[in-house]
Amino acid sequence: MDTEISTPIQFKKKAPKPKGRITTFFISLYDIHKFILRFFKEAFVPPFEFKEIVRQCYEVGVRSFTLISLTGFIVGLIFTKQSRPSLGQFGATSWLPSLVSIAIMRALAPLVTALIAAGKVGSSIGAELGSMRVTEQIDAMEVSGTKPFKFLVCTRVLATTLTIPILATYTGFIAILGGYVNVATNEGTSYSTYMQQVFDPLTFIDFTASLIKSIVFGFTIGIVGSYQGYNSTKGTEGVGKAANGAVVTAMFLIFIEEIVIVQITSWFR
Repeated sequence: MDTEISTPIQFKKKAPKPKGRITTFFISLYDIHKFILRFFKEAFVPPFEFKEIVRQCYEVGVRSFTLISLTGFIVGLIFTKQSRPSLGQFGATSWLPSLVSIAIMRALAPLVTALIAAGKVGSSIGAELGSMRVTEQIDAMEVSGTKPFKFLVCTRVLATTLTIPILATYTGFIAILGGYVNVATNEGTSYSTYMQQVFDPLTFIDFTASLIKSIVFGFTIGIVGSYQGYNSTKGTEGVGKAANGAVVTAMFLIFIEEIVIVQITSWFR
């Protein structure tokens, strides 16, 4: 008696449809939203990594001190030199210290500091966390029972949020000194007279807006760099993309935040 061997019917699996750009964009927004919420959930819950926060503040602040000092001085010097011919046409070179202080304290100091930090600190955070991700160091920390997110992400974001305002304030004063060098060389203005003219037009709103900008910029640099590095993939190529994405995205967001904060503060003037 012949026996027939029945072969199971094989169904071909349908290949998943490629996600569109719009779908990928909204998925990325959702992931970023979860990442930020996770930061606020874990950053202010004990145990706190004070030693790591202090170390990261050192990495962000002290390691950027020389570059910030040189850039701030050059910005004040060049801005004063470029503004003199325009004011000289109207015989208003005496207004130069006031113009320098308003431009630097309201816009240039926080913005220049944030852009430098985005290039130096943001790329460093993205590359460091990205290399830890692709070498599975973060996975090993999760398996061992530690909290890598709190130790790696929260400390870096808090460090940039705390340190960037200090660097921005320092940059502002260094830029004002750079302006003084140019003004004293051309007009012979004394230091006390120059400083009095610098601080006369500034108001409490100017200092407050500059501080808020610096805090927002610092948080943006830290959270963008940490997100790019913490979620990097594809080996060494992913590390490079994480560092590059941290810089480009942070700079783009800094300009957007600058526009929004300037618009909001203008309502209170």
